[in-house]
Amino acid sequence: MENNLRPVAALYVRADSIYKKKCIECYDIERDARIYAGPYPVIAHPPCRAWGHLKGLAKPRPGEKDLALLAVQQVFEYGGVLEHPSGSSLFKEPRLLSTLGPDTFFMSVNQHWWGHKAEKRTLLYISGITPKQMPAVSLSLDAITHVVVSSRFKSGRRKSLPELSKAARERTPDRFAEWLIQVALLCRKK
Repeated sequence: MENNLRPVAALYVRADSIYKKKCIECYDIERDARIYAGPYPVIAHPPCRAWGHLKGLAKPRPGEKDLALLAVQQVFEYGGVLEHPSGSSLFKEPRLLSTLGPDTFFMSVNQHWWGHKAEKRTLLYISGITPKQMPAVSLSLDAITHVVVSSRFKSGRRKSLPELSKAARERTPDRFAEWLIQVALLCRKK
């Protein structure tokens, strides 16, 4: 590892991930995150389509659903943070729930707070620090300009907002990535 890299690993990230510009170790589909064996704390973004609200319509690749469970194990072992949509059934998994304790907990956030164009509720699984040790959250007061899910499935005031592309939905806002790196740096376990 080069000396100018921060000691954090981002796992299961997109090939065009913002983390690749953040001087940290990145594992995308080419650099297989399943082989990650430490020693750095992690930020895990495992695929969510097999766990989300529309999982019955999803067509995950073979073994893709298991990546989230492996990511839970990696976050628990090395410290760090895993992010998934707030409605993900991953957060009801007994293997994940059995790891909860004083330094392993859930935190609910909205990626819009860090500049995402749409309201994107996210649940974080954090291991290696207590809630009191979490860095401050800076809120964005920018207007919500898009929706994550097509407006034909929504009703109410945001019905006329444009839908984000799949790539835009998946991208991590720059300020959110920086905050997650701060969290991971505090979570070092080994």
